[in-house]
Amino acid sequence: MTPSLQAAVGAALSRIQNPRLENDLLSAGMVRDLEVTAEGRVSFTFLLSREDPATLVREARNAVKAVDGVQQDGVKITVVDPSGPAKTTHGPPGSSPQSAGSIPAPEPVANPRLGRVIAISSGKGGVGKSTVAANLAIALTRQGHRVGVMDADIYGPNIPRMFGRFDKPVVIHGRIQPLDAHGVKLMSIGFLVERDAPAIWRGPIIMKVIQQFLRDVEWGELDYFLVDMPPGTGDAQLSLVQSVAVSGAVIVTTPQEMAVGDALKGAKMFERVSVPVLGIVENMSAFTDPASGARVAFFGEGGGQRLADEVGAPLLGTVALSPGLAALADEGKPIVVAEPESPASRSLTAIAERVHQQASAKGMTLPVMNQ
Repeated sequence: MTPSLQAAVGAALSRIQNPRLENDLLSAGMVRDLEVTAEGRVSFTFLLSREDPATLVREARNAVKAVDGVQQDGVKITVVDPSGPAKTTHGPPGSSPQSAGSIPAPEPVANPRLGRVIAISSGKGGVGKSTVAANLAIALTRQGHRVGVMDADIYGPNIPRMFGRFDKPVVIHGRIQPLDAHGVKLMSIGFLVERDAPAIWRGPIIMKVIQQFLRDVEWGELDYFLVDMPPGTGDAQLSLVQSVAVSGAVIVTTPQEMAVGDALKGAKMFERVSVPVLGIVENMSAFTDPASGARVAFFGEGGGQRLADEVGAPLLGTVALSPGLAALADEGKPIVVAEPESPASRSLTAIAERVHQQASAKGMTLPVMNQ
């Protein structure tokens, strides 16, 4: 063990604050049994209670890996719930004992076949996130990209209705075949359970569903893999960033301050787990009466730009409140297909182009298409 490297790792961990305790990880006693080898391997036990933000684990891992001299693949974190039972179990040879109350802290893996993995997220429900996700996917497809959409909203899957598909996917050689609509590959828990069946599932089950959708679905070769997230910053968000290398996030909000405040929390969550925010989409912006030209801001104005300024990300575009957009979504007819020349459709198409530009600017290379 090199004292200087040990001190550098400790300093990196001490710079991370637990917002619940208003203290850093070391002062709060959340890091135990810290070991740093001369070869740059780091291991420690992380005491994470149910009240603590689970994203602290990823933040701690990234902070340690950023220290000069630490091996990128040599960071081992054992996460333990302090309220769990004291009984210990032993893992594979050479591994440290773990509490029976411990939970995994997996390292996200890259999956080049999925292309650019982009989370479409919001802080609260009812802002039109799934509508934006569905239309962006079709717009990207029409711009020549191969696109898949994974519905990660386990409790309220809307992608089946948005695309008008309710079939049961078939399984071929152990691989789930995604459904297709408007050239977009789709997978949702809504395809697998009855439409009126309530999803009363806890975090570990949500994680398994998301991992299965990533691992066992025959997505093929994609350029963009859009993930329609549930509202908030819960188990599904954490499961996604722990399971696959997420290229970026698009945050959807309405102009009103309540939605903007919640969306800010979602944006900050992605920043804390080292996922760049590609930009903000303001949905349900001011409505313009086509007859009189009068402009009416039912939900206020400027919220999307204020959020973009606060998180330091661009405003990708605004989608004006459109009377027919929700009805078309309920009928499984995305507006970019049903009314391609409508103002909302043109806005969503332009937003898709800006998403592609932002992804390209951040160096997210597309996979090479198999010949």
